[in-house]
Amino acid sequence: MNIEELKQKLAQDAFLPIFERLYGTKKEVLLAQKARYEKAVARFTEVYPGREEVLLYSAPGRTEIGGNHTDHQHGCVLAAAVQLDVLGVVAFHEDGVIRVCSEGYRPFTVELSDLSVQEEEKGSAAIVRGIVARFAALGVQVGGFDLYCTSDVLSGSGISSSAAFETLIGTIIDLHYNKGQAGAVEIAKIGQYAENVYFGKKCGLMDQMASSVGGLVFIDFADTGVPVIEPFAFDFEQAGYCICVTDTGGSHVNLTPDYVAVREEMESVAAYFGKGYLRQVDEADFYRELPNLRKTCSDRAVLRAMHFFGDNRRAKEEAEALREGDAEKFLSLVQESGDSSEALLQNLYSTSAPTEQAIPLGVAVSKRILKGKGAVRVHGGGFAGTIQAFVPTSLAEEYAAEMERVFGEGACYVFRIRPVGGVEVTV
Repeated sequence: MNIEELKQKLAQDAFLPIFERLYGTKKEVLLAQKARYEKAVARFTEVYPGREEVLLYSAPGRTEIGGNHTDHQHGCVLAAAVQLDVLGVVAFHEDGVIRVCSEGYRPFTVELSDLSVQEEEKGSAAIVRGIVARFAALGVQVGGFDLYCTSDVLSGSGISSSAAFETLIGTIIDLHYNKGQAGAVEIAKIGQYAENVYFGKKCGLMDQMASSVGGLVFIDFADTGVPVIEPFAFDFEQAGYCICVTDTGGSHVNLTPDYVAVREEMESVAAYFGKGYLRQVDEADFYRELPNLRKTCSDRAVLRAMHFFGDNRRAKEEAEALREGDAEKFLSLVQESGDSSEALLQNLYSTSAPTEQAIPLGVAVSKRILKGKGAVRVHGGGFAGTIQAFVPTSLAEEYAAEMERVFGEGACYVFRIRPVGGVEVTV
């Protein structure tokens, strides 16, 4: 689309229908998004002068709803795409490079002539190279493009900015160079591949899958090559609740050892039974072997395995409760999950900084406000960052105000579930 035509269409609200689908129908939100898109297009022209044909793409962040640290053990999860997204303005060309300028970060260029792992390459450049390499391995001839992107999926917020960026890049390449043949599930796998192999982070697949597929999804990772994905709908607002995620602060920079320990300890328990991961272990055998298991594995590893078995089962039950419209049962299960993460998984704070306990503080303050209503739990990987609460709409304003009084202005996000994953906006 010609960039001047695009500007005119934005001014005339030509994209209003898709904006409403992505961001909701509140007038103030739609006006803010319109201004955001106009600013992004203007910034693109500054960064890449001379490009006349552009397209717009969007990929959402995600919120984990059920299954805390279960995906990397081939377990079950419940997750949803949310309205916060990364927006990309793209111009395609045949220069043999991909240029990326992301608001707030240093621009970088990836040469398409060399798609091998670059040991010294870190961050988003490694992710882009890895995604292109995987598409190339699948037989897709990827050309170049210039990308300007801006994101309100804040890094370190527990909403998975990395998965949103991976989904954006995968969607751009799949739709433009592959006629959309890979699809949402394969795009998620490609994003995980790039993060595992090129970025060096051994993440599970939940974040990428929720961002790429969109909506509310139950995912069973028993076979990660062919995960079972069951999208379905549930209107939390109609049920009288809103989803609030509060950023309690703290950096994820030094938490990699904590995340790695969770996976390694769970897998040490699986190894006792001659298995590679906990999903392969029979739960009855696990409890029967507890006395002998403690001679081989740490008590914390045993407790974390207990959490896996419970949360893997709860994720299924939560999905069933929502399908049946039973909000109260769902909320009871969410609270059980939160309590398990705190007592068994032990991912509410890092033992490397035991006095920094913003997440437990956020949970305690939340419970004081909720007074037994709704539910609250650690959100995402944990150890620092965000908590999630299902708050009765009658308490929403009070809850958000108290969270922001304690953790700072803008700390509390009220989410709506976005029905679609990565998309081209200019369709």
